[in-house]
Amino acid sequence: MVKVRVDRWLCAVRIFKSRTLAQQACARGNVQVDGLIVRSSHPVTIGVEVTAHCPRGFVILDVVGLAEKRLSAKLASELYVDRSPPPPPKEDRFPARERGTGRPTKAERRALLRFRRE
Repeated sequence: MVKVRVDRWLCAVRIFKSRTLAQQACARGNVQVDGLIVRSSHPVTIGVEVTAHCPRGFVILDVVGLAEKRLSAKLASELYVDRSPPPPPKEDRFPARERGTGRPTKAERRALLRFRRE
C-alpha cells in the first residue's frame, strides 16, 4: 500500500501554502487523521479522513488519491472529497447608515461603540 506523509499531502493538495506551514499545524495539534491528532510524519493512505484547521477555516477531507509533489489546483482537487461544513454567514462589521445622513455626531458615535461592544 502506498503511503505519503501527512504534511506533504496537505501541501500537495493545496490546503497549506507550504510544507512548513503544514508541519507547524501538525505540531500545534491542528491536524487529525481518522480522529487522532498526528505528527507531520504520520502516513496517509487512500480512504482515511483528514481534518485540519487551516487559514481558510476548518476542513474535513476524505483522501481519494495521493501525491508528494505540489499539483495544480485542478489536479489537487481530484485527490480529496471535501466534507467541510459551510462557513457561517458573515456579519456586518458596522450597522448600515442611511445614505446622505453625513458623519455621525458624538452621541451617535458613542451609541455605535456601545452597540459594537455588545
